[in-house]
Amino acid sequence: MNLHLLSSKLNINTSITITGSKSETNRVLLLQALFPKLKLENTSNSDDSEVMLKALSQILEPTTDNSQPTTIDVHHAGTAMRFLTAYFAIQPNHEVVLTGSSRMKERPIHILVEALNSLGAQISYEEKIGFPPLRIKGRALQKSEMDMEANTSSQYISALLLIAPKLENGLKLHLKGEITSLPYIKMTLELLNEIGVETSFESDTITVLPKTHNPKPKNFMIESDWSSASYFYSIVALSEIGTQIRLSSYKENSLQGDSVLAEIYQDFGVKTVFDEHNRMTISKVNCEIQNLQPITYNLQHSPDIAQTIAVTCFGLGLACHLTGLHTLKIKETDRLQALKNELGKLGASVSITSDSISLEASTSIKEKITIKTYQDHRMAMAFAPLALKTSLIIEDAEVVSKSYPDFWNDMKSCGMSIQEII
Repeated sequence: MNLHLLSSKLNINTSITITGSKSETNRVLLLQALFPKLKLENTSNSDDSEVMLKALSQILEPTTDNSQPTTIDVHHAGTAMRFLTAYFAIQPNHEVVLTGSSRMKERPIHILVEALNSLGAQISYEEKIGFPPLRIKGRALQKSEMDMEANTSSQYISALLLIAPKLENGLKLHLKGEITSLPYIKMTLELLNEIGVETSFESDTITVLPKTHNPKPKNFMIESDWSSASYFYSIVALSEIGTQIRLSSYKENSLQGDSVLAEIYQDFGVKTVFDEHNRMTISKVNCEIQNLQPITYNLQHSPDIAQTIAVTCFGLGLACHLTGLHTLKIKETDRLQALKNELGKLGASVSITSDSISLEASTSIKEKITIKTYQDHRMAMAFAPLALKTSLIIEDAEVVSKSYPDFWNDMKSCGMSIQEII
């Protein structure tokens, strides 16, 4: 499905409800599988979370042939691939083949596999060494201490931490070097603490103690997704003074690293106000944005909002330099190259390195350009706000369902004119 986004005038006062954070939901779904007395509220309705839930329930289903492993397909869901690799590694008497889309089979996972195997797991590769699909024979892991490079994906680290309470001796993880996406690691530890798991993070060492007893019944209210909120920040930034959008449900003291949006978008004239009902209002309050030097952000701890910020800067005619983005090359697509390609078609002057993207200030935006999404939900959503500046076409627009199935309906609620191209 391709969508034509016509140059639109925004509704100046809109309210949007966004479902729970995909990052929190997938972590807590795994914890619920390990500790079944947990009850979840406001879970994400994203494809990734649906895949995660289905996979966790699939292992409970009886098989007709115990000699054959259960095949579980996570499609494009990278978080599910990583978390489930760890989960199935500690399920004795279960054997699974964990696979995914053609792109998933190009995304490396050897660091996590080697880490789990060093703890005593039995994981092998079905096709290409270092990449899915994986054959996992679940077993009890006896070892409890290991080293890992800290600049790897935080999802590898979180996957290990999430299963750590069920290891006989817990886990002591020594991180080597500079840590990538630290807020996501802290989120995992906070969620473990909420169910009564004792953890510590001192210097470069994370310790998770084993939890031999199930926690008391507990209701988890999952905060809405901040990366989904980023597109509304972009919309407000590209709109006129006085425009405001109310979003729920959000916490001022969020566990999500992408909550840095509230601080970053002040540079684009956007103010964030929270109320006592976990709602936030984002408003355009200033259009006098200085353009003397490129706006520079290190997004090492929040790389998922890089595409949104790059497009916002382009739409405002601002130069920017975004760094700390080395993990973007192994996402649903090579996001740095994809950004360069699509912004370039719109008239931007863009340069990239292995971990950064730079845009020169621009004075015009080309019209009726078709944006390729590369099977990447964030490409579709990051470019959508530019409809406030020019008309454009989004290819394969349904890809947004990976994280935000209601995205296009919510765009229409904001006043955007969207037509399906047959």
